[in-house]
Amino acid sequence: MNIHITNGRVIDPASGTDKKADIAIADGKIAGIGNVPAGFKADRTIDAAGCVVSPGLVDLAARLREPGYEHEGMLESEMAAAIAGGVTSLVCPPDTDPVLDEPGLVEMLKFRAEKLQCARLFPLGALTRSLAGGVLTEMAELTEAGCIGFSQADVPLSDTQVLQRALLYASTFGYTVWLRPQDRDLGKGVAASGPLATRLGLSGVPVSAETIAIFTIVELMKSTGARVHLCRISSAAGVALVRAAKAQGLPLTCDVSINSLHLVDTDIGFFDSRARLNPPLRQQGDRDALSAALADGTIDALVSDHTPVEADAKTLPFAEAEPGATGLELLLPLALQWGERSSAGMSRALEVISSAPARLLTAADAATGIGRLAVGGVADLCVFDPAIEWQVQPEALKSQGKHTPFAGYPLQGRARYTLVAGRVVHG
Repeated sequence: MNIHITNGRVIDPASGTDKKADIAIADGKIAGIGNVPAGFKADRTIDAAGCVVSPGLVDLAARLREPGYEHEGMLESEMAAAIAGGVTSLVCPPDTDPVLDEPGLVEMLKFRAEKLQCARLFPLGALTRSLAGGVLTEMAELTEAGCIGFSQADVPLSDTQVLQRALLYASTFGYTVWLRPQDRDLGKGVAASGPLATRLGLSGVPVSAETIAIFTIVELMKSTGARVHLCRISSAAGVALVRAAKAQGLPLTCDVSINSLHLVDTDIGFFDSRARLNPPLRQQGDRDALSAALADGTIDALVSDHTPVEADAKTLPFAEAEPGATGLELLLPLALQWGERSSAGMSRALEVISSAPARLLTAADAATGIGRLAVGGVADLCVFDPAIEWQVQPEALKSQGKHTPFAGYPLQGRARYTLVAGRVVHG
């Protein structure tokens, strides 16, 4: 289908474009920006007056709950949530059941996702078999099956020698290792260490649980030459270590979740289990440091950390509740809110959820051209109204997971149309 998008404000952070222009789409690719090709005839015209036309969003942290946790989310519901939020590409961790440690499991997941014809799915393979931390997986075979990197999800590696071997293996073949920086023993608490956790009687997770893990990873990077992506950094001290490592030229990247960027530990309130998250919400100083680091590029990407959780697992005492929150449909408005409040601007807000995370997908990005708007590039687009105001009503969300600490929050900005490979999948 040939599609003509008219009257929109086109913002493409990858090229620095920010102007009012039409976009012509043919055969799943962008045929023209500004100038419609001669002889182009549209089968459908989308009037984007008052809207921004941007690259489709790229989310580096979204649990889809299949296979194994269908009671908390299914591919159909979570992919529907993605495209409703303007997300056209997403990365899923390997902590499914069974764990994504065999090529056949990865191929089946990708096949299921492709049949839905919604967002693009980029799975991470397990770094160790069953995420048990002992035996390394066959990374080469998992890469051939479609994995774009390797991860332990939220299961810390307690054996430093295993981590060293994993980084050596990955470095040899040029693979990226995605690690959640948290010390296994120090990270067993349920809330960030501090006055609030003490007052509420909740077991604490000190900042050192993150910094010790980052320091270990950085030292092993130096000796192995491995490329590492740190998932969901949460503290000011962690930001300082990342900034220092990048200054040394190490191939280190990282992301932060919408939860850590907008909330602090006091948002737990009176044991509100919707704010039971991993990593735990930290103090105001940490949030300010995360915001500044995202603005200056120390933190590369903003992620939804989408983790749908069933009601029975959330309606428990805070310490017993399952950590996680839905986030795919909130990524765009919360990014825009951060851009405005931090003075980073709309272009940077869109960059950290489009072109910047797309660059971290390496071969996947090169093959598809996702995260940018370019003539001849794939037509993955998000057309959103930046002025529309709405309130987060959990039951109205597409995700099967209805729990979010942002329930009831007023937000601004929402996707009107989402296109993947030139197909209108939402709107």
